[in-house]
Amino acid sequence: MSTEIELKLQLSPKAARKLADHPLLANIQSQKQHLLNTYFDTPALELHARRVAVRFRKKGWQWLCTVKSAEPASGGLAMRSEWEAPATPGIFDFSHVDADDFRDFLEKRSNQFEPIFTTDFRRQVWNVPFGESLIELAIDRGQIESGGKRTPICEIELELLAGRVDDIFTLTRQLQESIELFPAIASKAERGYALFLNEPLRPFKSKPVPINEQQTPIEAFRSIALGCLEHFQRNEKGLLLGGEAEFIHQARVALRRLRSAIKLFAPVLPPEFVAAYGQTWQTLAGALGDTRNWDVFLEETLPPIAEAFPENSDIKRLRKAAQRRASSARKSVIGLLAVKEYPRLLLEFTAAVYTLGDTLPIPLKDFARQQISSHARKARRMASKHAELSPEERHKMRIAFKKLRYTLEFFAPLLPPRKLKPYLAALSQLQDELGLINDHVTAETLIAEALDGRPAGPIHGWISGRHALLVSELPEVLQTWLAQNAP
Repeated sequence: MSTEIELKLQLSPKAARKLADHPLLANIQSQKQHLLNTYFDTPALELHARRVAVRFRKKGWQWLCTVKSAEPASGGLAMRSEWEAPATPGIFDFSHVDADDFRDFLEKRSNQFEPIFTTDFRRQVWNVPFGESLIELAIDRGQIESGGKRTPICEIELELLAGRVDDIFTLTRQLQESIELFPAIASKAERGYALFLNEPLRPFKSKPVPINEQQTPIEAFRSIALGCLEHFQRNEKGLLLGGEAEFIHQARVALRRLRSAIKLFAPVLPPEFVAAYGQTWQTLAGALGDTRNWDVFLEETLPPIAEAFPENSDIKRLRKAAQRRASSARKSVIGLLAVKEYPRLLLEFTAAVYTLGDTLPIPLKDFARQQISSHARKARRMASKHAELSPEERHKMRIAFKKLRYTLEFFAPLLPPRKLKPYLAALSQLQDELGLINDHVTAETLIAEALDGRPAGPIHGWISGRHALLVSELPEVLQTWLAQNAP
């Protein structure tokens, strides 16, 4: 078995032609290949469910059988386990797979395998000596085909043949100076399955991060941060295509989780990393926050007001003004994703995360306990005096509970599920209540902005009354959470 460390980048066909003439490649002989690949799976797509790819590849006159695990990529970088051996098309021989359980899984299903999709592309390859490393740089141009449907391939893959992973990033930075390159997160196999299944683009929600107590805090942070980045990147296309409300919501959550993770692990992170990236995502997060606020107002806050006051002349004016501002906020998000600094930020952040070194020798479980205790104490302290809090202080309490929830979710694999589940359920209910309160505070500001200072009327009264009712219900929800034993 080999471990493949690969950086994948998308580019336009014009940029691909330009790349072939780049000075870094000028004195290196390239090889050209035509690669035809057929990917197989069971009728129930059991390999896809396990994030495994099995393919036959025709490379010149040779046929190869390849098995790849498909760990998720972040910032375009993926680390995959790979087994490859010469083969006869249609004969599935997995004797070269040296992981016994994995090989057994494949062999038990090999008589069910059927072709799912093909990738047909031409590859130009350079072996680039760079820094302390040897890096294979390949441009792939062609198409993926399944059931008569096609989608184009135009991408770069940089694979570390020998040396240090940070040399891949340094090489890519130099290429980005003259060529637009965008970190790609979906492998050809993933895109092929999406084509086969005719899957529509859907919002992507965060997934549990598989950390374990044998990891150092830095290793755990790396897994968590890259998981947050994947969460954001997988919603990026939805943002660029117009930003349905749930794409906006998930992208905003992803950046909130990422910024929370940086703050949470700040005691063990290098100060220069925290200084560089602690606030880097703030502008984009702010634009997503503005858009999300208008979405919530239009979809959740305004409908019951319109139902309560169907004849009120301000309702129509309010809806139009809110729609206009929501559209403007979406354009701001798209604009931020279109600037050339954005793909560079993805790459720089991924590189910085991958090259982090341990700074504080502390067991991960001890670090997790310290951070959970600290956040829980802060939340309990604010909860104990909730009746005295101003709206601004109540907002800070909401943020404290949100940080506590993210902390528990990040460290969930280290905690006893029996205690964690009811604690998180109570915390989630509390967050929902505080979120509704905050939505109505925000609505007052949005209404004032959208109605351009018009005199207060029944709409303002409805918002104010609803806000007071939610605040009156808060003590019961707080008490439910306070009664839980911390995990």
